[in-house]
Amino acid sequence: MSENNSEFAEQFLRYAIERSRYDRDLAERAIRQLPEDKYVAVTGCSLNSIGVLMKHVGGNLKSRFTDFLTTDGEKPWRDRDSEFILVDETPENLWRIWDEGWSAYFHTLNALQVEDLAKTVLIRGMPHDVIEAILRSMTHIGYHVGQIVMVSRQLVGEADWQVLTVKRGGTKAYNQRVWGDESLKPTGDATTDR
Repeated sequence: MSENNSEFAEQFLRYAIERSRYDRDLAERAIRQLPEDKYVAVTGCSLNSIGVLMKHVGGNLKSRFTDFLTTDGEKPWRDRDSEFILVDETPENLWRIWDEGWSAYFHTLNALQVEDLAKTVLIRGMPHDVIEAILRSMTHIGYHVGQIVMVSRQLVGEADWQVLTVKRGGTKAYNQRVWGDESLKPTGDATTDR
């Protein structure tokens, strides 16, 4: 692998880990705003409860990233359909499933070497470059983290919800804290509202 490719691979792995930590933290800050009895509640915007989403993300990550380089990401022991059904699930059990999935994911990402990114892995028998498999999981995580935040926010209610990012109407103050001096503000297309 060339020096440029090696540098890209290192940056990609670092970014994947950092971004995924952010997404996990975002989801967990949303979930922790809920009373545990609301983990099974379903809102009008989603057919999935917080508990189902925790169980599904945890099950998916554990399956995909256990023996990541050597076995198919869809393990024979995984029962995906059961992830969407809660039967006497305790909050402790949901957190255990969630944590096991994230542990498998981060253990694998932290163990990957630069040369591993050029390898091919299988997901449901279909070949994926390692980078593609990681991006696929990051997209999946982001999709469900968005659901977790939306469902949690609806269940908590606007009056009690603790905003997880920049509050509405608070962008100018946030930008001032981040950029400080106006001369440090980025220019060009990066600041154009879209």
